[in-house]
Amino acid sequence: MGADLDLQPLPKAELHQHLDGAMRVETAVALAAVAGTSLTADEARRRMVAPDRCASQAELLRYFELPISLLQTERALRRVAAELVADLVADGVRYAEIRWAPRLHLEGGLSVGEVITAVAVGIAEAAAAIGPRTPLIGLIVSAMRSHPPAANVQLAHDAVAFGPPVVGFDLAGDEAGFPAPPHAAAFVVAREGGLGLSVHAGEVPGVEHIVEALDLGARRIAHGVTAIDDPALVQRLRELDVTLDLCPTSNVQSGVVSGLGAHPAARLHRAGVSVTLSTDDRTVSGTTLSAELARTAAALRLSRAELAQIALNGFRRGFAPSGMRAPLIAEAERAWSSWATRTARPAHPTRTARAG
Repeated sequence: MGADLDLQPLPKAELHQHLDGAMRVETAVALAAVAGTSLTADEARRRMVAPDRCASQAELLRYFELPISLLQTERALRRVAAELVADLVADGVRYAEIRWAPRLHLEGGLSVGEVITAVAVGIAEAAAAIGPRTPLIGLIVSAMRSHPPAANVQLAHDAVAFGPPVVGFDLAGDEAGFPAPPHAAAFVVAREGGLGLSVHAGEVPGVEHIVEALDLGARRIAHGVTAIDDPALVQRLRELDVTLDLCPTSNVQSGVVSGLGAHPAARLHRAGVSVTLSTDDRTVSGTTLSAELARTAAALRLSRAELAQIALNGFRRGFAPSGMRAPLIAEAERAWSSWATRTARPAHPTRTARAG
């Protein structure tokens, strides 16, 4: 990769990052040992790091089973949350939203409130240890499409009642198998409680799931890749000013695009749709945000100005209060503007560099 694409020093924002999908392999081994289970690093890696391409979104989701099974105690949740903060710092991330589904972490006897508390405490502990370099972090509580609608309504109430650092409410899971409309009541609760709304959609063929997400009032779509197939939907996204939180490596893994060079991020951005880039899952997808930005810029031949605009969208479209994000936006605008105007060359690497 060309030296001009070393993006780690630049301030970055990550809006689409799952806690369970970011568990370190060595942490999985350690947590398994605490639980009395023998797990080698090689086995953990096989079960947690997805191949370059899966047969479907459902197959990709299986790589979350091991980390979720290990995240059933307060101590485990605190540890993984704190380690993710450290990994974000190492990647130059200044604003981040971490999402996870609390109802998947109740097998050890924790309540939803205790699960949320554990993650919030882990983040606070990391902040105390790291100091001023700690990113501003918001939490997004995810409901699962496969869970009973009434349970997700209660989850929304719990998320609203918890307050900061919870800033958003999301719907995730098997998009093809479970429609979004049955969960509309949960989104009413979340919206009336002041939470930002996100829905996972557009990660399988077809655009109907993105339309469902918009009907739920989503201000951000987690993925939304297939929107490019429907010009009318692209226009609607533009008119509603809805953001697509794209994760190119993960989108290739789920099979919704054939390769990084076929990803529609550049086309959507050039069509006037608000897009951001994130890792989705640092461990499952084997990437970092710096790498994701660089590889996507290379594959899609984004200009420096285009990459800077997309990177800044991450700060501007966050769910945390605008007053808290304002100084980070100003910092990021200065840094990315300087980087973008440093040279007129495209953001992709030189001919001899590895494009990823």
